[in-house]
Amino acid sequence: MHCRFAPPLLSRWTCRALSTAGLAITFAAAPASGQNLTAPLPLDTAVHRGTLANGVKFLIRRNGRPEKRAELRLVVNAGSVQETDAQRGVAHFVEHMAFNGTRRFPKAAIVNFLERAGMSFGADVNAATSFDETTYQLQIPTDSAYLVATALDILEDWAHGVTFAPAEIAKERGVVIEEWRTGRDAGTRVQNKQFPVMLRGSRYADRLPIGTRENLAAFADSLPAAFYRDWYRPDLMTVVAVGDFDVARMEADIRMRFSRLTMPKRTLARVSPTVPDHAETLVSIETDKEYPTSSISLLWLYPPDSVRTRGDHRRALIHSFFDGMLNARLSEMTQRPDAPFAFASAGRGAFVRTRDGFELEASVKDTGFVRAGLAMLGEVERVAQFGFTSTEFERRGANYRRALEQSFAERDKSASASFADSYAAAAVSGAPIVGIENEKPLSEQLLATITLADINAVARSSLGTTNRVVLVAAPDRPDVTLPDQTQLLTLFERARGTTLVAYVDSTSDAPLVPSLPTKGRITAERTLPETGILEWTLSNGARILLKPTDFKADEVLFAAQSPGGISLLRDADVPTAELSDYVLSAGGLGSFNAIALGKKLSGLRAWAEASLGDVGERLSGTASARDLPTMFQLAWLRFTAPRVDAPAWDAFKNQVRTILENQKSSPDAVFSDTVQLTLAQHHPRVRIVTPAMLDEVQLPRVLDITRERFADAANFTFFLVGSFSPDSVRPLVEQWIASLPSTHAGERARDVGIRPPSGIVEKTVRMGIEPKAQTNFVFTGPCAYSMDTRYALSSVRELLDIRLRESLREDKGGTYGVSVNASCNHIPYDHYSLSIGFGSAPERTDELTAAMWQVVREVQSGIVSDSNMTKIREIQLRGHETGLRQNGSWLSAMMDAAEDGRDQRDYLRYPDRVKSLSAPMLRDAARTYIRQDAYVRFMLLPATSTAPSKPEP
Repeated sequence: MHCRFAPPLLSRWTCRALSTAGLAITFAAAPASGQNLTAPLPLDTAVHRGTLANGVKFLIRRNGRPEKRAELRLVVNAGSVQETDAQRGVAHFVEHMAFNGTRRFPKAAIVNFLERAGMSFGADVNAATSFDETTYQLQIPTDSAYLVATALDILEDWAHGVTFAPAEIAKERGVVIEEWRTGRDAGTRVQNKQFPVMLRGSRYADRLPIGTRENLAAFADSLPAAFYRDWYRPDLMTVVAVGDFDVARMEADIRMRFSRLTMPKRTLARVSPTVPDHAETLVSIETDKEYPTSSISLLWLYPPDSVRTRGDHRRALIHSFFDGMLNARLSEMTQRPDAPFAFASAGRGAFVRTRDGFELEASVKDTGFVRAGLAMLGEVERVAQFGFTSTEFERRGANYRRALEQSFAERDKSASASFADSYAAAAVSGAPIVGIENEKPLSEQLLATITLADINAVARSSLGTTNRVVLVAAPDRPDVTLPDQTQLLTLFERARGTTLVAYVDSTSDAPLVPSLPTKGRITAERTLPETGILEWTLSNGARILLKPTDFKADEVLFAAQSPGGISLLRDADVPTAELSDYVLSAGGLGSFNAIALGKKLSGLRAWAEASLGDVGERLSGTASARDLPTMFQLAWLRFTAPRVDAPAWDAFKNQVRTILENQKSSPDAVFSDTVQLTLAQHHPRVRIVTPAMLDEVQLPRVLDITRERFADAANFTFFLVGSFSPDSVRPLVEQWIASLPSTHAGERARDVGIRPPSGIVEKTVRMGIEPKAQTNFVFTGPCAYSMDTRYALSSVRELLDIRLRESLREDKGGTYGVSVNASCNHIPYDHYSLSIGFGSAPERTDELTAAMWQVVREVQSGIVSDSNMTKIREIQLRGHETGLRQNGSWLSAMMDAAEDGRDQRDYLRYPDRVKSLSAPMLRDAARTYIRQDAYVRFMLLPATSTAPSKPEP
């Protein structure tokens, strides 16, 4: 389970779907008076709605993506703002207890059942508590009536059958306290100081869902059950079901179960707290020694901007256009070496249930708060005075149009989870569920009425003089000069008095590629058995694997890979090579700088990016079917016309220099750097990016290295997966891939000698003020690389993930979660890595480490329950079953097999490998890859903590 904390900054909001949908535009605006703007928005007829006699609502939709799966949600319209002072943190605690015993599912039976059905805890089985609502989520297979029925039984038990056993409450206190501890960092400390300013006088200000450490440890055992009785009631509940099932049968099953819920005899009024208006501008200036960035945020709060009528929708579209066009300008400003901020954004959306907001936010250099604030306000003022240009309007319209077209094209192939999540949000907001079939024609009609004047008018209406808040957050360092309140309060009038000139929109009509390259040929073709994969060999020696699919209506994924990478460069080139991706991204492509390239690609769904790794080169891309020509041109340019832009690189360095400097004060960053350097034994080619390293980059050498590493197309394998026909891409492959230059050098990655330490190594970082610890064990070494080895490691990881969660979290209540990762590779040499990590209280690190070793010894002894064997097999098989209908999964599998030189049918044979799973396999793998005499233990402890003892394995 996780807690969705309402964020302090609107840039982290998820805005309404209507504000991000693609919208078709006619720029000769028709009069809005011709539209019935008061008419309610039409409802999506694919959604089956209803309300039971007891007040429970339901939203049901049949959807076949993914096949044989359903997404279930139980939405409770109550959250942390319903808590009394004594109950702070209890709403979230109730959500946890729902997984620790109900009438029909005692203790951990819910998680055990779902994992045996092949669902993963966290990814497929989860819940979230916010200020105003609590949502439970399940993904379940629908090819078994028993599984569907049992999942609905679980949903019903969550609604009125949680048992709150005292023993389970005692254990779960520890888990939730560890969740509280995990979230404690500089950002949380600053948020907790600024939230009461932003929401002054409101109950929201002191009802963060996680609660307080003191109350979590001390609340009476009776309080969770009391909160549950008061607020988990039929009139506050909605059941959402979306998936591959019969709608009538699903409705009948929901009605049968949820009609059994009854209203309590005493009902409390469900009221969302108000946020009082304030005429004055509120200011919060906060620092923290570990805070990673310096930022300024200008925030305007206003009543919820509900979207229920055609006129509301039109207004939302106007706001969306304004925000998007303003963001484009702010982004363009960051490309200048003298940029007033490292990053800036504008956005509006729901803040809390009773307040929306508009925010201008910037990340700044350590003394640039006032300058950044003036620059953001000045750009809004520029729009107010001169307006946006018609070309900006056209680009925004083109992007909206394509996004809307894509959504419409994918209407029958969208994931059930996306529908379920949007319906869950609508259940508590009351927003109408419109559906893309209605939204597309409605948007086309309304946007024909929108003018530039409509959009420009938002510049004035967004920046009112009341309900205004200014937030400054920064590291607590002597060299950081903070503004005072007077400087911040006068920002707004200073911006209004600034002399400005109109924005000039520079655009280019030049083609991406000035002249066509000499076309190549496809010299050989074959179909790979059973897979639906085509293999074409090209005249330049390159190879491309193609898999046409119908998984999505309009999605094509593209990739290319070649061995070699930075390993083939001399040591002196490593800093330049390591940062070359950033240089090239800032530089643009061909004759277009980054800004001009972005404008050129407006209205197109095409992208291709190159990257240089330690042991190889890669290309990644995606496109709609009709924009494939543009994607192939971009790929060709990545090989043949990389571009550097010195001013843009200087701007990037200025953006990240302060951030990198501040990393020295971040315990998590220092700990991560320690792990990386220790595992590489401080090899000279493994370095942490620092401000000084930025200055080592040589721009001419970036171009030389890129051209060298991408000079040999014959050493690349290309991949294309998605909604295309081979005949449609044949001329594109011949024109843009077969024409790439080749040297036929046949390179392979070089082993530069980076190795992990041997024996037992202990590394402890003492840093930070929070009472929390992080313990990471890394087991690594040589291995006999094979798919059998990879599968055995993966399965051990699955088992340890289950058993360590049961032991360290559920039994001992000592951690919020345990992370287990495993990998096996043969480039540049055969090696494996298995890591185990968990957070905890500093005083419990020894206890939990001993418990970890106990679980490891059990696995190494061959102690694996039949239940856990079933869980591992089902999770693997269900994941594979879903992956077979996903373009991304096929692309990854194809690239993996090609890199190894394996048969592409290996992906289809995975179920046979799962059948081979056995307790002896897991035992032997655990003994081989988790050695008690060879590991590195990393510990992050508070600065004032004493060193833990070293428990014997």
